[in-house]
Amino acid sequence: MDKLLIQGGTPLCGEIAISGAKNAALPILCASLLSSDSLHLSNVPRLKDVSTMLRLIEQMGVEVTHEGADSMALNSRGLNNPLAPYDLVKTMRASILVLGPLLARHGEARVSLPGGCAIGARPVEQHLRGLQAMGAEIQVEQGYIHARVGTRGLKGACIVTDMVTVTGTENLMMAAVLADGETVIENAAREPEVVDLANCLVSMGAQVSGAGTDKIRIRGVQRLHGASHAVMADRIETGTYLCAAAATAGEIRLTRTSAAYLDAVVDKLLDAGCDIVAEREAIRLKAPPRLKAVSVRTSPYPAFPTDMQAQFMAVNCVAEGSAVIRETIFENRFMHAVELIRLGADIKIDASNAMVTGVDRLDGATVMATDLRASASLVIAGLVAQGETMIERIYHLDRGYERIEEKLGQLGAQVRRIR
Repeated sequence: MDKLLIQGGTPLCGEIAISGAKNAALPILCASLLSSDSLHLSNVPRLKDVSTMLRLIEQMGVEVTHEGADSMALNSRGLNNPLAPYDLVKTMRASILVLGPLLARHGEARVSLPGGCAIGARPVEQHLRGLQAMGAEIQVEQGYIHARVGTRGLKGACIVTDMVTVTGTENLMMAAVLADGETVIENAAREPEVVDLANCLVSMGAQVSGAGTDKIRIRGVQRLHGASHAVMADRIETGTYLCAAAATAGEIRLTRTSAAYLDAVVDKLLDAGCDIVAEREAIRLKAPPRLKAVSVRTSPYPAFPTDMQAQFMAVNCVAEGSAVIRETIFENRFMHAVELIRLGADIKIDASNAMVTGVDRLDGATVMATDLRASASLVIAGLVAQGETMIERIYHLDRGYERIEEKLGQLGAQVRRIR
């Protein structure tokens, strides 16, 4: 199992390009199931989760043709196996995103229940209730969701979700584009990745309006056609490298990205004392010799993202003063705190709150990653720590960060993958 060895204590300096967004690419890959024509995608990140999703849709009959390092064509004219088996779904919860497209296009789907998650429960009831409102018949048996629609197909409906759910919004949106009539999704997720999916669907001929607000309207069409779409930049990867530069008192420029979807993160880094310049398709950050501790509270977009909570905890570990980090999205998302403490951090956990008091230095040690963003926080802490830090179970990192050791190396970090 791969490990990451970091020799800390060097400020990050230089320029790197940001990859396409994992959380946008995954639903867009599923959107290829909605048309028998080819969907051409570019800026697709080379990640473990993307590879898993490609394996999943390929075994359903989708033809995948790689056209470049980050480009591909997907054609589902041979779709013949509407099954998402447990051995693939168990490794990636986003596999549930095939449910809506399969129902809309094929009329039937059998998808394994996602199961547990290290950072807390992510129930799929919102997906199922919405699909049932559109006329789907759903049974859960032997660990699988078995969904069918009658000969008349899905019908438009007004759906009000009990909670804001990104994947739920995306699943229902994809189901609705081929449904008969209008579907309205109330309390919809507003994340930029939802907007990116909507833009891709519109380029395929769908009629979608309101994406980016809490009410999305979809007027169903008879069929979708082929299209070309570039996946948006990964705002969480962008935020992670900004935090890494800030924690190490560095100065970096990130290209092929934008500050447009990072207001909450940028505001906190400004509060911490960083100088940030937003360019048209780039971001510059220069950090002070020592940051000021900044409190954060996670909430759905456009508020501070839960996917950046762990990285900011690492930043606060070496900042001046104390700060409170409150996690409101997932109940078990402080597991990285124990590993940060192994490096010398001063963190006290009380339910959904973490009190972080900055220390003068961290010291390298062996730590273990527990989930994707926790892994990123340990990388940031390792870059700051004196001496060597060994991060175990970095397969989590490979799910969401493309070539992280190479990119950090371009910024002057001493990072090596050990196989």
